Amino acid sequence: MPQASPRGTYLVIAEALRAEIQQREGAGTLPSEADMMRSHGVGRNTIRRALKVLEADGLVESVPGIGWRLAGGGDRRSLAERMTGVIAEDCLSVGDAYPSEAKLCARFGASRTAVRRVLAQMEGNGLLTTVHGKGRTVRALPTPTTRP
Repeated sequence: MPQASPRGTYLVIAEALRAEIQQREGAGTLPSEADMMRSHGVGRNTIRRALKVLEADGLVESVPGIGWRLAGGGDRRSLAERMTGVIAEDCLSVGDAYPSEAKLCARFGASRTAVRRVLAQMEGNGLLTTVHGKGRTVRALPTPTTRP
């Protein structure tokens, strides 16, 4: 593994794991945390932080007694990419209401914390705007290169 900042090592590992996951076909379990520690040359906490990043993006999930496995079905896009895709999938235009946090949590099977994090990113990128008491509305349509 290349030398990286101790504070960002888990992000480098998360991206490496993301690349491995995208190459996989079908569902399955990931290697054990111990195997990942050996292959990346880092400690357990670093591996767990990397896995938490992927879990927040909806790519993996922890299953008690089994370990980490690929989450859900066939959609391997990150939560951010899927939530940005809602605008096109639901044929929303500028000024239309964006779905609520509760609806997004149910739609993507994600935690409210993960949904809120992506919503904040989308607002920061200028895709959404929030009017207190009214909810979120589409402020701009995403371009093919826009990523939250």
